[in-house]
Amino acid sequence: MDYNVEVFHRWADEYDRWFDRRRALYLSEIAALRAVLPQGRGLEVGVGTGRFAAPLGVPFGVEPARGMALLAKERGIEVCIGTAEALPFASRAFDFLLFVTVLSFLQDPPRALWEARRVLRPKGYIVIGMIDRASHLGRNYEAKKSSNKFYRRAHFYSTTEALELLKGVDFSPFRICQTVFRDPRDVKGPEPVKEGHGEGGFVAISARKA
Repeated sequence: MDYNVEVFHRWADEYDRWFDRRRALYLSEIAALRAVLPQGRGLEVGVGTGRFAAPLGVPFGVEPARGMALLAKERGIEVCIGTAEALPFASRAFDFLLFVTVLSFLQDPPRALWEARRVLRPKGYIVIGMIDRASHLGRNYEAKKSSNKFYRRAHFYSTTEALELLKGVDFSPFRICQTVFRDPRDVKGPEPVKEGHGEGGFVAISARKA
């Protein structure tokens, strides 16, 4: 089994508890995603434990780690076991796809994004939530990566790099929002959400299938 899949399967409960310990950060990320999320039939790729799909009203998910998928099902998400690179869905099945902190764990990001295009309807949207590697938060994650079992093999991207990946598979135009402007240890309540990128540690990108 792939290292990342095994880790998230075995320690799904521990990972899920992070959202309770860091509730202010979690709520900030949800707010940024909600600001760019379109309406329609949606699927979260790498749905994890359903912490984002459930509050954002995304009914479907795909997840390779069974321990995570079980928790997502308990939150009311209809989950299929599968990977982003080989989505178990028909072409043109969804109005939008949601990827939250998933880009960093994909084995083949371009292939996954082409798969996203395949299952999206014409003019459908992909929404990516990510830690911006070029931000203060991204640098913090990179510095601690080797000692964290969840992120040890993650490849964090800058927003600019993520946009280039999306352009490479014909997604455009982009709307970008950002949040988490302070050190996470200083965040006591939800952070504001602003347009653009370059200041916030967490970025939400919405792009349309060309």
